[in-house]
Amino acid sequence: MDVDNALWFACCLAQIAVTALLFYRRIWRTLPVFCAYCVWDLGSNIFAYVIGRYFVASYLRVYFAETILDSAFLFCVLVELAWSVLRPLRASLPKSALALMGVLILVAGAAIWPFAALAGLTSGVSREWLHLIQLQHTVSILRILFFLLLAGGSQLLSIGWRDRELQVATGLGVYSIIDLTVAVLQTHQTSGFQYQNINRIAVGGYACCLLYWIVSFAQKEAERREFTPQMRNFLLAAAGAARTTRVSMTESRKDKSERDQR
Repeated sequence: MDVDNALWFACCLAQIAVTALLFYRRIWRTLPVFCAYCVWDLGSNIFAYVIGRYFVASYLRVYFAETILDSAFLFCVLVELAWSVLRPLRASLPKSALALMGVLILVAGAAIWPFAALAGLTSGVSREWLHLIQLQHTVSILRILFFLLLAGGSQLLSIGWRDRELQVATGLGVYSIIDLTVAVLQTHQTSGFQYQNINRIAVGGYACCLLYWIVSFAQKEAERREFTPQMRNFLLAAAGAARTTRVSMTESRKDKSERDQR
């Protein structure tokens, strides 16, 4: 068995272990989208391996579609993590808070998009593939920023390293840092052999992320703490301001529509 197959096999075993722990610890109750993503990731990796080994001509098309679906899935995971962090306060939030969370993350992704293209990838690459790579990097940067935000604001958000949200965000963030570093290094390689060797670093980083999740999910989750009164008041005020703005915009559009009809 060569190095690449050994790494792939090790990652699959680790993914199976992570998925089993997610169901054993009943994490699917609080993070169902992340649990579904882990099942999807395991299945898509096995499917891509089979396609790459036995149906080489179809591999690029499958990879293209799989990457788009994976990015969409990860966006949903980030929205779910953000919503889960607000668990102690969700009963007091308006119904539109979840949608607003998704919009904010989408806006952050749109702001990152122009800066996510790496130099050195324009030669010999079609526009569709450039956009696909840019999408991957945008999602990676989003995961890094999300991890840094949660880790940096952990005290204010009343979460710690034993909380599932921060554990998931840490794994995604650290792997994204490794993946982006590898992507930058690969733009300076001149041979396929060098490219492949550096790519093994990304696979190894993913394996380390999975091992971190295995260790983390094997332990019981800490009881979730309530927000401090100051943080609670701030979040409620922010949610109220967002709701007021949304209502004002809706009424403004309604008034404009009525004037146009006159």
